[in-house]
Amino acid sequence: MLVVCSSIYIFVLPNTKIQNHMSLKTTIEADIKKAMIARNAEDLRALRAIKSMIMLAETEKGATGELSADQESKILAKAHKQRKESADIFAQQGRKDLEEKELEEIEVIERYLPKQLSNEEIEAAVKSIVTSVGAKSAADMGKVMGVASKELAGKADGKAVSEAVKKILSTLA
Repeated sequence: MLVVCSSIYIFVLPNTKIQNHMSLKTTIEADIKKAMIARNAEDLRALRAIKSMIMLAETEKGATGELSADQESKILAKAHKQRKESADIFAQQGRKDLEEKELEEIEVIERYLPKQLSNEEIEAAVKSIVTSVGAKSAADMGKVMGVASKELAGKADGKAVSEAVKKILSTLA
């Protein structure tokens, strides 16, 4: 198969899919270049950290080399959570300088994270999960959390989902 793109010939092997979306790694690499040109040290630090996490995941034992969008989302969520916990610790210890660095990195990471659900949206999703699972009391929290964590993965923080499940199940009892 021969594909022509503005006078550039691209040869594509049969049974090969042409990706029309950029992977997160490619986007991050492009943004690293932009941050270097703009001499934006804060963005550059966060972008390099994300790229490092992606490369580590790609080279892990048993990895295929390419990450799915779901895996990329999990990596970003993990990085966000790590920075958030670090910022909280630095705030408790009175280290405003380090807390600000972590918060700057969180802002950069949030640009690439999928839009997070609001508390109301989380509660609505959990209510529908509770009715579909048939949960009757707080004893069914494990069933509900299993389904909720799969359905809301990448869309909501696990802690917020857990709190919503507890709140809704406590009203059933």
